[in-house]
Amino acid sequence: MARELATRFGYGEIRTPMFESTDLFVRGVGETTDIVEKEMYTFQDKGGRSMTLRPEWTAPVVRAVLQHNLLAQGPQRLFYIGPFFRYERPQAGRYRQANQFGIECFGYAGAEADVEVMQLAILLLRRYGIADATLRVNSIGDAMCRPHYREALLEYFRPFAGQLSADSRSRLERNPMRILDSKDPEDRKLVENAPTFLDQLCDACEEHFAEVRGYLDALGLPYVVDPRIVRGFDYYTRTVFEIVSPSLGAQNAVCGGGRYDGLVESLGGPPTPAVGFGMGEERFLMVAREHEAEPPREGLQVIALGDAARAWLMPVVGALRSRDDAGPVHMDFATRRIAAQFKVAERNHARWALIVGDDELAAGSIVVRDLDARSEQKLEVGIGREATAVAGAIVSAIGAA
Repeated sequence: MARELATRFGYGEIRTPMFESTDLFVRGVGETTDIVEKEMYTFQDKGGRSMTLRPEWTAPVVRAVLQHNLLAQGPQRLFYIGPFFRYERPQAGRYRQANQFGIECFGYAGAEADVEVMQLAILLLRRYGIADATLRVNSIGDAMCRPHYREALLEYFRPFAGQLSADSRSRLERNPMRILDSKDPEDRKLVENAPTFLDQLCDACEEHFAEVRGYLDALGLPYVVDPRIVRGFDYYTRTVFEIVSPSLGAQNAVCGGGRYDGLVESLGGPPTPAVGFGMGEERFLMVAREHEAEPPREGLQVIALGDAARAWLMPVVGALRSRDDAGPVHMDFATRRIAAQFKVAERNHARWALIVGDDELAAGSIVVRDLDARSEQKLEVGIGREATAVAGAIVSAIGAA
């Protein structure tokens, strides 16, 4: 479904290796980020080069775009699906090897691109019936207004330096914005009263953020402006956003992304505006299961009561599975009592059960039970009839019911 939706928006798939040069992530993600400092799986290859298992997708996608000179063809809309690796404490929906679906849009500086990627993420959640998700947006400025915000943060946090966590103290002078992303409870109390970026935006960034909100309103996409949102990577500029769901508890982000206009240039490419998001598949599926409706019953559960019945039914099952109009066809090859067979049918959400035992074999018939209506009929098929003809009779019988 994610692939189909991305294709509808005009995005094509890109794939990158599972490991890259460590320097790519140090330069791209930021050396003071938790990922680079604590969470990367890094090793030396036989040539003595430092390599890292992919901890995130955006920097590798940019590297591939530059290596293959894709930007020479104009703006690029790309999506990816695949694993990433982080050494962190496993928790609900987070694993040391996890999977991610994401979007990267290169070449568009306007707010239209920001809103395009947000809409794609929201529509994907809606397709899975996730109605309680909330889009939260913020702006963290650019190279023009960020220095002013850095000074405002330093002025605020320095008097509290002794109360900060060890990680935040080490980052105070190097990169005080990283403190805003701290998960330490004591840090979070201080962050609540820290200056916000919205108070420091330059005119251009303020105008861009206003345009983002205007397009969200125009598309009818509900959102909340959250001045406390930051992203965990240094490459983000201007628009940042998260989609959160109460189904996940305290760590409630399903999806996160934003604009990263300086990343391509920092990795050796031409100045290129870009925006995207990443969505962890495991966390997404946790939320989707909370909202999952009972799947509709469909298809057939074939129940053979005895070896002779199973031998007779096997070609019939093959013929049913060869048809396009029979739906899913399940058959349990184990020898079980009929009550256990019906439990298997329930797990498979089958609509119909086809039952053949010794009595049905002798009579040349099949019992067809409607598992929704709890009713049944006996279908006379003849014991020597071709399997394809029997399959046709079964499909006609359940279609007429």
